[in-house]
Amino acid sequence: MTLPLPNSSEQKYSDILKTILRDRISLSGGWISFADYMDIVLYTPEAGYYSGGAAKFGAAGDFVTSPEISPLFGQTLARQVAQVLRSVNHGSILEFGAGSGKLAVDLLLALEALESLPEYYNILDLSADLQQRQQAIIKQRIPHLAARVQWLTALPDQFKGLIFANEVLDAMPVHLVVWKNGNIAERGVIWKDYELAWQDQPLTEGELLNVARQLPPSDQPSFPHPYISEISLANRHFIHSLASILQQGAILLVDYGFGQSEYYHPQRHQGTLMCHYRHHAHDDPLFLPGLQDITSHVDFSAISRIALDSGLQLAGYTTQAHFLINCGITDLLAHTPADQPGIYLPLVSQAQCLISPAEMGELFKVMILNKAINIDTTSCGFMRGDLRHLL
Repeated sequence: MTLPLPNSSEQKYSDILKTILRDRISLSGGWISFADYMDIVLYTPEAGYYSGGAAKFGAAGDFVTSPEISPLFGQTLARQVAQVLRSVNHGSILEFGAGSGKLAVDLLLALEALESLPEYYNILDLSADLQQRQQAIIKQRIPHLAARVQWLTALPDQFKGLIFANEVLDAMPVHLVVWKNGNIAERGVIWKDYELAWQDQPLTEGELLNVARQLPPSDQPSFPHPYISEISLANRHFIHSLASILQQGAILLVDYGFGQSEYYHPQRHQGTLMCHYRHHAHDDPLFLPGLQDITSHVDFSAISRIALDSGLQLAGYTTQAHFLINCGITDLLAHTPADQPGIYLPLVSQAQCLISPAEMGELFKVMILNKAINIDTTSCGFMRGDLRHLL
């Protein structure tokens, strides 16, 4: 695939990050894990992909998320959120990685209509640039609700209500692991001949090795070797941290991924790593560091296990299509006047993108974890299409 070339200012921006990487690799003895590489290129303040000022979302950016596709996503999601908030006295919302802020706007307007507004709508986003965009759209679109919105710089000590993360887990750093003929190695990044390059190192101890030994490539002879895939320790630590602060309420996760048996499948021997650059998807994460997004699919079996071990309950797991249909996305469409094609037809197209198996409907999954409340799975998002048996 031929990818678009950056302009001179973008190239200069990427070269600065390459210098940061070169120095970090040198200080680390000539090799860094891919998880460290991913953390640097995505999250370094003022230099990483999510910290820079370029557009990330929508037609002008590198990818499109569900809230950017349609207001129907937030309006439909609100029905599940309202169910949780009604179960918690003075419950709030905590959204991670709020992007442009569009979901916060759509969700708060829909919750207002449902008479289920949260006490506060908290946003925790590592990008100062995105925080400014979020503040601007909230001030412009919902000035009467702006006082409920606050930005956090760290996890609160305690929380009651609904914690929400849409396409957050997939952007957390992952380790690249190589299984080959009974041995397990970690693939990392080196600086060679003035460029970034790959190098494998044997895994001999530690949490990563313990996790890798428990996965299918370690004990199933039918797997091809070498077999390369990702392990996200960051995902595991994140869910454990959320469980520790959640006193009462639920955690709602939306992301693309699979259960473990599908994630670590013999045919998926090159892993799930994906990069997005100007709406081009490719698989070279060393290309133009700082200018492209890097993601990995989510192992929802691992998320479920760490959640249960951390004192949470698994109330539901289904596809995004089932979740949105269960929550009434088609009802919302039915209440849109069909005699106004300029409004109705775009919404139909947007809904199709969100729920079609060929688009986001099947690959994207929705998981809800709860603590100290009951989630009524006979209504709302998880009443049909239960996939917990696949975990």
